Amino acid sequence: MSRITLDPITRIEGHLRIDVEANGGKVTNAWSSAQMWRGIEVILKGRAPEDAWSFVQRFCGVCTTVHAISSIRAVEHALDVEVPLNAQYIRNIMIAQHSVQDHIVHFYHLSALDWVDIVSALKADPKKTAQIAQSISDWPGNSEKEFKAVQDKLKAFVAGGKLGIFATGYWGHPAMKLSPEVNLMAVAHYLKALDYQRKASQATAILGGKNPHIQNLVVGGVATAINTENIATLNMERLIYLRTLMEETRDFVQKVYYPDLLAIAGAYKDWFKYGAGVTNYMAVPEFPEDTKNTKFMLPGGVVMGGNIGGIRMVKDHRDDYLIKNIKENVTHAWYEGNGTLHPWDGETKPDYTDFKENGKYSWCKAPTLDGKPVQVGPPAQIMAAYAAGNPKVKKLVDGAVSTLGISLKDIHSTMGRLFCRGARAHVMADLSLDNLDKLIANIASGDQTYANHTVIPKGEYRGVGFHEAPRGTLSHWIVIKNKKIENYQAVVPSTWNAAPRNDKGELGPYEASLVGNPIADASKPLEVLRTIHSFDPCIACAVHTVDPEGAEITKVKVL
Repeated sequence: MSRITLDPITRIEGHLRIDVEANGGKVTNAWSSAQMWRGIEVILKGRAPEDAWSFVQRFCGVCTTVHAISSIRAVEHALDVEVPLNAQYIRNIMIAQHSVQDHIVHFYHLSALDWVDIVSALKADPKKTAQIAQSISDWPGNSEKEFKAVQDKLKAFVAGGKLGIFATGYWGHPAMKLSPEVNLMAVAHYLKALDYQRKASQATAILGGKNPHIQNLVVGGVATAINTENIATLNMERLIYLRTLMEETRDFVQKVYYPDLLAIAGAYKDWFKYGAGVTNYMAVPEFPEDTKNTKFMLPGGVVMGGNIGGIRMVKDHRDDYLIKNIKENVTHAWYEGNGTLHPWDGETKPDYTDFKENGKYSWCKAPTLDGKPVQVGPPAQIMAAYAAGNPKVKKLVDGAVSTLGISLKDIHSTMGRLFCRGARAHVMADLSLDNLDKLIANIASGDQTYANHTVIPKGEYRGVGFHEAPRGTLSHWIVIKNKKIENYQAVVPSTWNAAPRNDKGELGPYEASLVGNPIADASKPLEVLRTIHSFDPCIACAVHTVDPEGAEITKVKVL
């Protein structure tokens, strides 16, 4: 038996440590450990509720928008505030474009290199590469000239010893299966993806004022002034520019990303059999279409034990079952005690003990729904939309099942998660434009309202802000007392998926997904990377630097 420790395993900010035991060429046990502490909840106590959305964006330097949305919804839920339609559509566009950007980055820059061999691309025939690419997509960038230029650039990097971020990959690993030509195609699109993820970020910044860390939210709406004839507001020129950016990113997602995903999935069909792990899923509805958050463009749902046919649909964000049954346990987390608390009563009292595999070993708490561990992320939302009969999702899923020769239950897997994220990106690209059309139509009807002025009243109020973020269900829980934050807890997607064992000893989703994974070479555990990266791990939400001696680490002066 061999013990393998990967630390950090993430390709994005945050520190995640994964330990596995391998025996007989496969993983037999696993531990997931978030290595740094998040203290934002403590910082928020005593502050103004209407300012929380700005602070919580600092949970992360990447997914800032999702925390702002979830936080502002928590205050609006607590105070029963309606949100004007224009504000809902503006928020929806930012949410959808953030998802498009996030999913492009995840597929190409954070996970593709677990399947694509950069060095193999040096041996490819650019003409054959162009023929392959043109056979699966009519995207105009798939020319022999384009692929030759990328290959020449790659050769220059290798000759000059300047592989940079590519230098430490497991190139030539026996688990890499793509032909040199498909590898070259993927590398070329990897580089193009850098441009298109930027365009999606630009779209979010136009509405949000900046990105990351949007600046346009207020309790009761947005601060995005609307006047189609004013140069300083959201006007026709800005709306037209938004459409241009979103059409370009839509075409990249649907004509490059999605075909690439199916090509890679087809070459690695065996990975539809590994990595299922916890098959309890949860997704919340997203993209509200009315002022009271009762109608949504995409549904939510809860699947238990992988039974998609038995899904419990979630129609809105006031679902009593979710609100009452989401809790967090700290038996194996570096916090005081070993209890299970509802987020409104949640505590953030650090108690570091070093890594003890049978004791406490992570800064992540262990969230549960009705006492059970749950996996969140694109598979949950795609299952909910499929079960609800969403025609676009059904077409994508049924088409992939037919093309790849898999069954619906194969979604419960490492490759299934990658597929669902690609399908979700496909849907998000269209929803971006759908919401822009609705925004323009609503403005044209004469409605220019973008916020309902809200004053925080005296008294005690409790609220939860749900949001289906790119990595899965996100919820912020707030207790307001006499105009100040009495308590605040965030149960983020990575907390659900990266959770340690709970009080019953049940493995968290990362841990459970690794058990049974093959290990071809224990010194190069590529298979562990594939499964963990399929979740799009980002532990930034769960981290913040802390000195165990209590000393100040750095001082930042805000001007």
